[in-house]
Amino acid sequence: MANTIDTFGALNGSSAAAAGKANAYEAGSAERFLKLLVTQMQNQDPLNPADNAQITSQMAQINTVSGLETLNTTVQGLNSRFVQMQALQGAGLVGRDITVPGDKFAFTADAGLGGFELKGTADRVKVEVLSGAGRVVDTIELGAQQPGLNGFEWKPTTQALPGPGEGYRFRVIATNGSAAVDASPLMRDRVLAVSTLGDSLSLETMVSGRIDYSSVRAVGG
Repeated sequence: MANTIDTFGALNGSSAAAAGKANAYEAGSAERFLKLLVTQMQNQDPLNPADNAQITSQMAQINTVSGLETLNTTVQGLNSRFVQMQALQGAGLVGRDITVPGDKFAFTADAGLGGFELKGTADRVKVEVLSGAGRVVDTIELGAQQPGLNGFEWKPTTQALPGPGEGYRFRVIATNGSAAVDASPLMRDRVLAVSTLGDSLSLETMVSGRIDYSSVRAVGG
């Protein structure tokens, strides 16, 4: 009686020898499967041939693995193209102002500019202006505000407008009745350069340094 080679067990990990080969399916797995299948058929016991259901199951498994490999290759290719498209789009931001998370003022000739993002409707929003030491030096009452992106200006009335290097920051306090509303501070920054690192796109900015492209909340304005 001829010896039977358990090629199917080796492929699906059913034997102890195959337990440590979980990554046996890789590029070329379909070709290896066909070679093993031929060997199995040549060496099977004529009085006890391989079960058709077993062969069908193994062929379904190899088809699934091949499909996953093809899908993975396709996704990797699409991701690479997406990063390239992002880089081209990001290059158009060089020299432009963007809105990103942060609590620093952007100063013009007569005002300090800032912003925030509300997660819900607020019937009262106030902005506290902080000195470099963290002391509250002014308060801006903005009243009711809607969810989403909002901007404001700070025009000091009791002091000369500070310079951008003096460390002035702000914090936003929003409420709806007695409940607090989540408010994330936003700031203006300027894009100096665009860089790619692996699968991600980064922007080099004047104030915030390197930030992820996905951090941009708005362009210009």
